[in-house]
Amino acid sequence: MRILVVHAHPLRESFSAAVLASLLKGLSAAGHEVLVLDLYAEGFDPVMRAEERARYMERGANTGAIAEHLRQVRWAEGLIAVYPTWWYGPPAILKGWLERVFVPHETFEIVDAPNPVRGLLTNIRLLGGVSTYGSPWWLVRLVMHDPGRTIVLRGLRQLVAKDCRTFWLGLYRMDTASEARRRAFLAEVEQRAGRI
Repeated sequence: MRILVVHAHPLRESFSAAVLASLLKGLSAAGHEVLVLDLYAEGFDPVMRAEERARYMERGANTGAIAEHLRQVRWAEGLIAVYPTWWYGPPAILKGWLERVFVPHETFEIVDAPNPVRGLLTNIRLLGGVSTYGSPWWLVRLVMHDPGRTIVLRGLRQLVAKDCRTFWLGLYRMDTASEARRRAFLAEVEQRAGRI
């Protein structure tokens, strides 16, 4: 499977970078073809400027600045986001990537139907995410409803193949996690990636 992994953390020595490495090790062992898009390393600009927003609904005019990213999304059969959860959601750079790259006429159509969105990314048959959280799972999931997970597994889910598989892995209470718990999570990430 061709898998696009989108990573969003500014520090190369972060635990998120270790999570990414574990994910890639598992995907490699399973024989997948992987492309890593490191948003911070690339210097991706998450800001949608006024001119870009003014052309957001115009077919063809809305792809100029993000054409290479669209090519990568169309290449992929799987899309996995790896990021830390900050303020209960994804880093701004990842949210900006989603807002700027997943544009009408290319990734979805707006239709007059009960579900106003028709997905065009039928090439994507797997959606997943791996995130770390400073908060406990009950606060993230029950109180805050995990916005990042919702965006990836429900929001993007509308745009991809109908039979798309999904998965999510989270390390909660990251800030107080022991070294043993962190190592166990890295092993879990590698094993889960190896089963894709």
